[in-house]
Amino acid sequence: MPGAKANSGFTLLELIVVMVIAGLIIAVAPPLIARALPGVEMKATAQNIAAALRYTRNRAVAERQERSLIVDSENRKYFIAGIGKSREIPDEIELSLLSAEATGFASDQSVYTFFPSGGSTGGRITLNRGDREYKVDVDWLTGRVRIFD
Repeated sequence: MPGAKANSGFTLLELIVVMVIAGLIIAVAPPLIARALPGVEMKATAQNIAAALRYTRNRAVAERQERSLIVDSENRKYFIAGIGKSREIPDEIELSLLSAEATGFASDQSVYTFFPSGGSTGGRITLNRGDREYKVDVDWLTGRVRIFD
């Protein structure tokens, strides 16, 4: 028919080229993502610990009484004293703790206490994995929590 459009579609060659490109992307992407995930997991852990420390400080100020965050390096957990819920620290992350206070219960626990004034006992939690390191610092005077990488 003159003037009528022919049905447009894809040729077999075009479909094969698209499938090859998709196959290459699928083969290359997972290793790149897997290499990025450990760093993301460690950064998320550092941010979660910092958030727990800030929350503990805020509770101490709001409730006008001392509140403590306890980090248990042997069981790889941290929790706010008096609150039953604890959070896990991934096994792949090396943990180094520095605090001015010990719990008296176990030598593998460090306590970060915050006072009603906002100050704290201070300390540092260092997370290591390979060549990457994050430090969560607690200022003893102001109770300010910061993350350094």
